[in-house]
Amino acid sequence: MSNIAPNSESATRERYASAAAEAEQALCCPVDYDPQYLKIIPSEVIEKDYGCGDPSKYVEAGDTVLDLGSGTGKICFIASQVVGAEGKVIGVDMTDDMLEVARRNAPIIAERVGYSNVEFRKGRIQDLALNLELLDKELGGQPVGDVNRWMELDKITEELKAKEPLVETNSVDVVVSNCVLNLVESDLKGKMFEELFRVLKVGGRAVISDIVSDEVIPKHLEDDPYLWSGCISGSYTEVGFLKAFEDAGFYGIEVLKRDVEPWQTVEGIEFRSVTIRAWKGKEGPCMERNQAVVYKGPFSQVSDDDGHTMVRGQRYAVCDKTYQLYQKSPYKDHFDFVDPINEISLDDAKEFDCSRDVTRHPRETKGMDYTVTTVASDCCGTEGCC
Repeated sequence: MSNIAPNSESATRERYASAAAEAEQALCCPVDYDPQYLKIIPSEVIEKDYGCGDPSKYVEAGDTVLDLGSGTGKICFIASQVVGAEGKVIGVDMTDDMLEVARRNAPIIAERVGYSNVEFRKGRIQDLALNLELLDKELGGQPVGDVNRWMELDKITEELKAKEPLVETNSVDVVVSNCVLNLVESDLKGKMFEELFRVLKVGGRAVISDIVSDEVIPKHLEDDPYLWSGCISGSYTEVGFLKAFEDAGFYGIEVLKRDVEPWQTVEGIEFRSVTIRAWKGKEGPCMERNQAVVYKGPFSQVSDDDGHTMVRGQRYAVCDKTYQLYQKSPYKDHFDFVDPINEISLDDAKEFDCSRDVTRHPRETKGMDYTVTTVASDCCGTEGCC
């Protein structure tokens, strides 16, 4: 039986359409955005854009950015300035009224920054392959009135997704979202995370600000359309939100920001804002190249997303994939890396069993016949070495 909150999507669309016409304070948490980026953004965009965090802080120059649930475009317009003329920003939203405000203001931003690198597309964030405006053109305004028309619609939809996807696979450096993922129907949240993962490039990252709960939300609250559209009753639990990233295939999942004080409390359940960063790119085979890593602390031991447990100060054998990942964010500052003296090429490497944790003897990286001496022999005498 479906666990979709009744009319959750229509309630969300109607409420945000209204909020595009007149600002609604109940839809947003207080957020401190960098004022230097707000100077050129029209007040209409700022007043009618809703969120609970600032994922744009983690965007970099030259990035291709995708904003899920972009609303009137505030995060997109901030990111536009950060990524610069060499970067690109795509906003996706399903609400026509929000898109109208964003598109109307985009030329104003472009004129003020001196380049145009933002575009807004109509779609649902749980199906980033389907361009809703292209689908509307294909339908030509004709209603789906019978089974044959419904089957035709299904065929048209699949062809559009294959030939002209809203967002292509492996095309985005960073996906951001600001208080939107909780609005997606419960049955479709898993598909949403799959889509989020799909569009990212290998090595790309997701930076998501959203509302989470400290307890499981009871069904009578989940079934309340007003609480759902208000970014409350569709929220993940704090633990469930992190697990959703893990289940989708992400690694290096970090809580960048967690509000101490709850934004709202309903029947004793606290709802607060968090910002999560997670990375795509741990796919691929595990190969043995005689590399080792040393966890530097400060904890006595740690476990990574693949279940590798490492005690502080010990050398551990890892596959080449893990070795490369640990040299990138968010791991790189926590490890020392030991390359083998005699490098093993990937062509000559054998398969590595990543299901077990083993320490690596120094001779495995130095070589069993390693006999180098760096202390001069005539420096040592009867009185000891100098």
